Amino acid sequence: MTLTMHTDYALRTLMYLAACRTRATVGDVAQFYGISQAHVAKVVNQLARLGFVRSIRGAGGGIELARDSAEISVGEVIAAFEGNLHLLDCVGMVGVCAIENFCRLKKVLAEAERLQAEYLASIKLADVVPTRRQVAGAAPG
Repeated sequence: MTLTMHTDYALRTLMYLAACRTRATVGDVAQFYGISQAHVAKVVNQLARLGFVRSIRGAGGGIELARDSAEISVGEVIAAFEGNLHLLDCVGMVGVCAIENFCRLKKVLAEAERLQAEYLASIKLADVVPTRRQVAGAAPG
């Protein structure tokens, strides 16, 4: 499985917000990671629609986690951004292969997907967040 850039940026944004434990701006996140502010803004919009972050407008506004980092699973974020995580189409669909009725590979891949999803669901954002000191030490400039 290869995650999209949007999912990558979503996870990094959530990690940044959890590590800083304070309101930040899209510009802060983009500058910290050295990535496009426009891309981060799109990701933050989706994170807000999905209920992972709150966006506060006006003076002193910015973005912050909408839920505690211990309540957000990495798997939940990945599933929300990626949608279909099937290794092959046949795992999630019927009628795509001539041998699907007796294919053993389909069952193997389905089990691999199940294990992966279960594992990612067990990992919380809080488990992968760097410390404030680590973030401060990694800051550009």
